[in-house]
Amino acid sequence: MRRRRCCDECGKRFTTYEKIETIPLIVIKKDNNREQFERSKIESGVLSACYKRPVPADAIKEAVDEIELQIVNREEKEIPSSLIGEIVMERLKTLDPVAYVRFASVYRQFKDVNTFMEELKMFLE
Repeated sequence: MRRRRCCDECGKRFTTYEKIETIPLIVIKKDNNREQFERSKIESGVLSACYKRPVPADAIKEAVDEIELQIVNREEKEIPSSLIGEIVMERLKTLDPVAYVRFASVYRQFKDVNTFMEELKMFLE
């Protein structure tokens, strides 16, 4: 926010800039390391899941905006990466089923075809 002010003593006008100070959101990784939340990581994950899919760029941007808003609006100052992954998967389910399966296969680290098929069955139900 920009404000024009006036010095009480000399009467000279000057400009001040104010900025809302926010406490950064911290992500707790699987190995218990902590790092600052970065929207770009979510964006790159969603983009790679939607690669070569008929999903418009506006829909991807809107999905990433919704995911970020959902994460930032939580009361917690620290959020586990596993919860972020679940939020992203829920949003991808409605965006594109193939993108959801792609993201889930990387996120859940399927060990074999059977676990992959179990995830597909859960999605189809």
